[in-house]
Amino acid sequence: MSVRVLVAKVGLDGHDRGIKVVARLLRDAGMEVVYTGLFQTPETVAAAAIQEDVDVVGLSMLSGAHMTLAPLVVHALREGGSDVPVVVGGIVPPGDLEELLSLGVAAVFRPGTSGEEIVEVINALVTPPR
Repeated sequence: MSVRVLVAKVGLDGHDRGIKVVARLLRDAGMEVVYTGLFQTPETVAAAAIQEDVDVVGLSMLSGAHMTLAPLVVHALREGGSDVPVVVGGIVPPGDLEELLSLGVAAVFRPGTSGEEIVEVINALVTPPR
């Protein structure tokens, strides 16, 4: 059974090249990827994640709204009864990392993160520790 990852662009961020590269990377690693497209709301992302029964939600955030939108996605998922981990990739200043993690984000991938690391972290999030 392959890992299912929903990737989404939340808010008004229209830059989608990076998320498409990551989606291809995850597919090449054997994961099943659901891409919701641009301009999603936290509620639509959560609803799609629950409906698609994904293992991880990945958010691409380049607009600077990560401190508002990522926690709203986490909240909408929890309100919907889902405990799937949420990861964020994109432009996240180092000073925001700790707070994002404290708000329920499972991992943050900043510029320069290797594809191997992204795959490794996602696999670790869905594989119970031994």
